[in-house]
Amino acid sequence: MQWLIIVFIIASLIGSMLWVMPSPRQRYQADLRMRARKMGIQVQLARLELPRAKGETEGDILNVPAYRILRQNLDRKEKDSWYAWQVLRIETLNQEALPEGWSWRSESMGLEGNALATLVELLKQLPDDVVGIESTPLHLTLYWHERGEPERLEQLYELVQPLIEQKI
Repeated sequence: MQWLIIVFIIASLIGSMLWVMPSPRQRYQADLRMRARKMGIQVQLARLELPRAKGETEGDILNVPAYRILRQNLDRKEKDSWYAWQVLRIETLNQEALPEGWSWRSESMGLEGNALATLVELLKQLPDDVVGIESTPLHLTLYWHERGEPERLEQLYELVQPLIEQKI
């Protein structure tokens, strides 16, 4: 009987240790987010409110990691006159000039010419797990589900560099 109690206690201790250990997915996310910090990218869990999709009565709400690349190339005047925009991977009525499957968050799009062409080219290259992009005078944000290989972070960083450099 004593041995049965000892085996039960040891099994419960081992079970508790296994329960608190991170899963492979959690280890992958921790590694990815540490890489992002080393690259100067802030990672936050964000609540993203999607607009109402075609045929739907209400928009969805996603809890998704937000990878924020700080803008350091803007002066005070540029920051004050900045037009913030957000595009999301969803079919709505506000898809003017965007590739299929992408929509503007706000009522007006605000980008024209080369800026719009650069954004459209980027949207065509983004993987399916990127669900949105936001541009403010403080940062450029990718809303990303963190799927794929660890090198995906570097690929995404390189893809958005034209937006950062051209101040879009």
